[in-house]
Amino acid sequence: MAEQVAAAGSSSKIQADGKQSVPDAAAFDFVIVGATGDLTMRKLLPAFYECFRRGQIDGSAKIIGVARSPLSAEGYRSKAQAALKDFVASASYDDAISRDFLGLVQYVSLDMSGRDADWTGLANQLSAEKERPRVFYVATAPKLYVPTADAIAHNKLITESSRIVLEKPIGTDQATAAEINDGVGQHFTEEQIFRIDHYLGKQTVQNILALRFANPILERVWNADSIAHVQITAAETVGVGKRGPYYDSAGALRDMVQNHLLQVLSLVAMEPPTAFSAMDLRDEKLKILRALKPMSDHDIATDTVRAQYGEGRVDGEQVPGYLEDLGAPVSTTETCLAIRAEIRTARWAGVPFYIRTGKRMARKETTVVVQFRPQPWAIFTDNPEPGQLVLRIQPNEGVSLSLASKDPASEQYRLKEAVLDVDYVKAFNTRYPDSYEDLLMAAVRGDQVLFIRRDEVEASWRWIEPILRGWEKNVRPLETYPAGDQGPASSDELLARDGFVWKESIQ
Repeated sequence: MAEQVAAAGSSSKIQADGKQSVPDAAAFDFVIVGATGDLTMRKLLPAFYECFRRGQIDGSAKIIGVARSPLSAEGYRSKAQAALKDFVASASYDDAISRDFLGLVQYVSLDMSGRDADWTGLANQLSAEKERPRVFYVATAPKLYVPTADAIAHNKLITESSRIVLEKPIGTDQATAAEINDGVGQHFTEEQIFRIDHYLGKQTVQNILALRFANPILERVWNADSIAHVQITAAETVGVGKRGPYYDSAGALRDMVQNHLLQVLSLVAMEPPTAFSAMDLRDEKLKILRALKPMSDHDIATDTVRAQYGEGRVDGEQVPGYLEDLGAPVSTTETCLAIRAEIRTARWAGVPFYIRTGKRMARKETTVVVQFRPQPWAIFTDNPEPGQLVLRIQPNEGVSLSLASKDPASEQYRLKEAVLDVDYVKAFNTRYPDSYEDLLMAAVRGDQVLFIRRDEVEASWRWIEPILRGWEKNVRPLETYPAGDQGPASSDELLARDGFVWKESIQ
């Protein structure tokens, strides 16, 4: 297998399982700013390793780590190899492939937010070929995005084939998001700016588009006439861990809803795009974000829930509460929330969208539940609950549809729920790639389909910001819930008011 990967440069590769991989990317220079950070070690380098292993990366490509740490190139490669052993799946890791991959990795000690530092070392690593893709991935705190873009421009490193990738969050509200977009936009065009959201790299999130628009049987009932409500849940069993200081300044609303879950909502609710292109897809997502009903203080009081986890038991283990994890005596930061949203379009008139996310919850699951309406009249006395379509984003990626069926074990004509289930991993007999694998290679190609446009960011903040301000005014008081629960009881009451319940344990 190592020999297959080392022979980079051909149009395609044969993988170990005998399947042909996707064509190689062109040769590129990829600069990771913040190269010693957790994201780089845990996600970016392992993702690049997997792409290299599959033959998607040309052997002349360069992955250039940049950080302030005074490491040599060999010292950085040693650190990177340790990360690969820790974070690449054991079934994928190979020492020989790792050595070949690390041969593409370089390192430069430099504070890239300092425009007057000595940039010679980095400049010398970059190819002089103007058509060669040159990607700057800024994996730093958002406050450094604009200084980094300024410094790159000041040192004349931007070419026509350059792009800059910005990690979320893009700001903390509308004003700071605009400052970042304006500042970076002084040096890079909108076509060169790639705002990354790793949820859009998840295969199951991308499959929402295929499920809807490649299956007319579903798209024709994808509206208020047939759908009673939609649930979007992103639950985690872990606490804040080492992210405590960042998380306490952000909270679940900024950390999960403003970007990830509103992107999922927009894919579920959008109209069919004219074509599968970045412009058309993002135009339709933007329409949904702009169609979200604005939240007044009254709406915030009645249609939102915010809570913070206390001590409890998760997976049989006693765990501390948020304040203990944070190491602070007091905090009003929410670690769990539920929101009842409405979309003001003809397709979705009267259909509530429920958004829920939280840490230290009972199960790790990210799902979308589409609940269909019941028959207007029932001819059976024991009708099961109306059908529901469940999209499992993680774990156990797949899709299931529940239907009513005659119970063959019953002597009388009784109905029973039957579930049609597709497990994507089993159905396609393949490893599901990490979301960053698709995103990194899309940035190299200059394909913005999986990235977020500036006006999407602004529309998201426009809807989120009134909720933030309402919570700051304590329009909706902060509650608590024990670790290991699915949030406070008021989260259930939010749905019960409409006659619905959360769909739990959907695996």
